[in-house]
Amino acid sequence: MAVSDHQFSSQWIFPVSALLLTPSLTTSNFSLERELYDRSRGAEFLFRLGSSLGLPSTAMFTAATWFHRFFMRYSLEDYHRQDVAASCIFLATKTEECGRKLRDVARVCEAKIANKEVSFIPADGKEVEARQNSILLTEEVLLEALCFDFVVDSPHVDLVDLFDSRTEDRIVQEYAWSIAHDSYRTPLCLLYPPKIIATACYVLAQRIADGPHSASLDARISYAAPSASLPTPPSHKPASPDASRFAIEHFSFNEADLNSVADALSTLVEFYAVQDGQDLHPHIAALQSVASPNLPSTRTKLYNPATRPDDSIPVALPPDNVHSQTPNSSHGGSTPAKTPSHGWVAGKGDSLTTPIKQRLDLS
Repeated sequence: MAVSDHQFSSQWIFPVSALLLTPSLTTSNFSLERELYDRSRGAEFLFRLGSSLGLPSTAMFTAATWFHRFFMRYSLEDYHRQDVAASCIFLATKTEECGRKLRDVARVCEAKIANKEVSFIPADGKEVEARQNSILLTEEVLLEALCFDFVVDSPHVDLVDLFDSRTEDRIVQEYAWSIAHDSYRTPLCLLYPPKIIATACYVLAQRIADGPHSASLDARISYAAPSASLPTPPSHKPASPDASRFAIEHFSFNEADLNSVADALSTLVEFYAVQDGQDLHPHIAALQSVASPNLPSTRTKLYNPATRPDDSIPVALPPDNVHSQTPNSSHGGSTPAKTPSHGWVAGKGDSLTTPIKQRLDLS
């Protein structure tokens, strides 16, 4: 079945226009740029929390998806991103069968927020007790927001499927895996099915691995219509590279699906383009120079450097704690210091040399 046959059937797949009608924008004094920035900060906090707890990647991907879904139904002004991230992590430890005690989650969360080592946070302290209560109270709202629908599919599973079906350069795998991880700092999981996101990550990884003078993203995802009985005029578009075509053919994408891939690619490229350019991880720096696919001018552009929430605030994500928040965050605070965005965040026992299947517990 082509993706387009079911891509809008899920209650969790939204049109891009829905991001202009979230509770944060319609009931609170938030701009789209501010909401996207807070979502990115929250996702980064969630991954750091999950990594410190030694959770498998699958649990963190599930929690990150829930995090984005939550804020389609509740405002960032009413529920702080850190509380929601911690509740998503705690719920994921139960549904993904990697249980952690509530006190342990609260303690690590408090350490992240206070920017201290966990050993300096008393397990029986008032701060940890308050954090536990906050996690539980937010979890009740989270369950309602999710409608008790805990099933989440990740683009990483589809990437593993692609890697298994084709002998792939290791660097392409690492780029694609890292880009898919970074996609959770954007609302892509709300906009497109996992196969669309996985393909966008795969094609973008191929483009980076092939170098700056290789075929454009447009050439890589150009739609090749099925052959007809009558000859058709020759196309002036360059042929798409075989490696990038593999994902498109593997999933039997049609033209509508490829339009979605183009949209997802544009969102990823635009997200990377607004990252702070200083001291970025090499794969991020390379992505900043990639041109987006040509799309209609009417398309909603989510990330635009000219309309950042505050020109003094880097979009590369700093450590997320209460004492170093952007003035545009719902809890105020000082402007965070610049820190690099490093793409994929390893969990306990994971590194970029860990086999892809092992990271998803599929081996």
